[in-house]
Parts: sequence; structure tokens; C-alpha cells
Amino acid sequence: MMKFDRLLPLALFAAVYPGTAALAQDAGTPGNLTVEINDLASSDKGCKLTFVAGNGLPQSLSKVSFEFVLFDEKGLVERMAVLDFRDLPAGKTKVRQFDLSGTKCEAVKSLLINDAPVCDGEGVAKDACMKVLKTGSRSSVELKG
Repeated sequence: MMKFDRLLPLALFAAVYPGTAALAQDAGTPGNLTVEINDLASSDKGCKLTFVAGNGLPQSLSKVSFEFVLFDEKGLVERMAVLDFRDLPAGKTKVRQFDLSGTKCEAVKSLLINDAPVCDGEGVAKDACMKVLKTGSRSSVELKG
């Protein structure tokens, strides 16, 4: 068991450098695939969604896509879209942006990752992406998996 005097320097370090915990999680939690909605912004076409995806799996994903369901303020389905996250190397974090034409950002209140129709990589089971998926949000829009 760790003594208090050993925990104090760690607590002080975390207080002085609060961003370090987030940086440590950038590549996703080991054994998990993380997808976070980072931002939504109006664009010329409609609504641009920015995601941060981290691959904490021991294998690289050569191609992964997710089926997203967008819900409005009443909880009704606004639309469904399959977004191609392309490749996600093992232990890496990638930022992906998608412009959803005809969608107004203010109409999107929550997102659901309904499925992962493509989850390819050497030694990766087809259902692995959904089984190990962890979601999060840094925006006002909730993301569920």
C-alpha cells in the first residue's frame, strides 16, 4: 500500500499539470477503441463534426467506419450516416472531420454509434470495434455507443 507521503507529490504534479492525464489517454485506454465528439461547427454545406478517435488495441485498424444516428431535441432521429474513419494505427490518436450537408448543428442534440459496419485489421474480429468501444464528448452534444 502506498504511503501518503508518496501520493502527495503525485497529487501536486496533477494539480500543477492538469493536462497530463488527458494526454496520457490520447491513444485510447489500453484494450479499447475510443471515439469522442470534440466539436460541431456550422459550415457552408451544413454541420461539420470533429471527432477524436484513439486506438488502444494491440492491432492496427486498416479501415473502420461507424454508423451514426443523430437525434434532435425531441429525441427523434434527425438522420443516419455511415462515417469512414479510415485507418487507426495501434496506440495512436487521430482527428477526423465530417461535413454533413443539409444538417444544422443546432438540430443535433445527441449522437449514437449504432454499429461499426467496417472493422478491418490483421487479427481483428469483425465485431471487435463495437465490443471495445468507449465514447465521450467534449461538446454540448452527448455521444453514446
